[in-house]
Amino acid sequence: MGQTLDQLANCLGATVHGDGTQVVNGCAAINRARPGDITFLANRRYSRFLETTEATAVLISSDEPCPDGITRLVCTDPYFAFRNAMVELHGYREHPTPMGCNDQHVSEDAIIHDTALIGEGTRVHPNVTIEQGASVGTGCHVYPGVYIGKDVSVGNDCILYPNVTIYDRCELGNRVIIHGNSVIGQDGFGFATHKGAHHKIPQDGNVVIEDDVEIGGGCAIERATMGSTRIGAGTKFADLISIGHGTTIGSHCLLVSLVGIAGSVDVGNYVVLGGQTGVTGHISIGDGVQALAQTGIVGDIEPGSVIGGAPAIDADMAKRNALAGMHLSELAKRIKKLERRAAKDTDDG
Repeated sequence: MGQTLDQLANCLGATVHGDGTQVVNGCAAINRARPGDITFLANRRYSRFLETTEATAVLISSDEPCPDGITRLVCTDPYFAFRNAMVELHGYREHPTPMGCNDQHVSEDAIIHDTALIGEGTRVHPNVTIEQGASVGTGCHVYPGVYIGKDVSVGNDCILYPNVTIYDRCELGNRVIIHGNSVIGQDGFGFATHKGAHHKIPQDGNVVIEDDVEIGGGCAIERATMGSTRIGAGTKFADLISIGHGTTIGSHCLLVSLVGIAGSVDVGNYVVLGGQTGVTGHISIGDGVQALAQTGIVGDIEPGSVIGGAPAIDADMAKRNALAGMHLSELAKRIKKLERRAAKDTDDG
């Protein structure tokens, strides 16, 4: 259902500059918006689209130049305001009612052990398996094909999408979201090599996922050999991320797709790892570290560092090295030419 710009601005804490009686029905990117949409400008690289956008209004900061004739909703953080506008105008995904369910919204085709506990308002779809001693809190949504192992604890208001697997004794906090085909708590990659053979080390720990964590599709988080592999509160994973056994990820971190972290790594709070970043084992990454895409982290990183390259160095230096590397062939030719000239001068001398 649409809202007037005045109504929406009141929800967002924004100030309307223009006709606040106009109605918007949805959100769209600045270069694809149509009349009836609200858009946003949070990156100045897209400011050129202000001249041509068809959006009814734009969320924008007070210090950003804007052509005349565009209705603005001025706010301090346009990207966060856009997020809130998405909530107001589009809302979150609505979860379907399980097929063949009873009065408790639990499908008759789910396999649930007699000792398992299911909280009030939790919906369980067909082909879900919940093992002995497991507990699932209130208001959760468990999609088809989910496996919840023995003595697993799942908090309140969690969403487990299709084919998520949670191995025995793992713990999930409240409001955890795990997307399809992710695996939590499989055995860590632990082997002792003796006389040419790799002997499996029992993985006796678990995985603890704290409140408000979101795990993307196809991720794998290994259980610890001893103790816990831990993912801190508010941390968000994209897709296809691998976390080694005994690693601790701090609170409110962001890990982009294809990050791989080996075992026994301590990652601080508010760390951002770009796509395809690789981290070797038994190191420490300080609070607030930011790593560019494809960074190779092979040693301890001081808090607040911005790094890139493989092995990781200061990000600005990594960028300069990458730019220089684009001309290596030309540089090699110049060096050979100088060597030939030097050799000729030596012979003539």
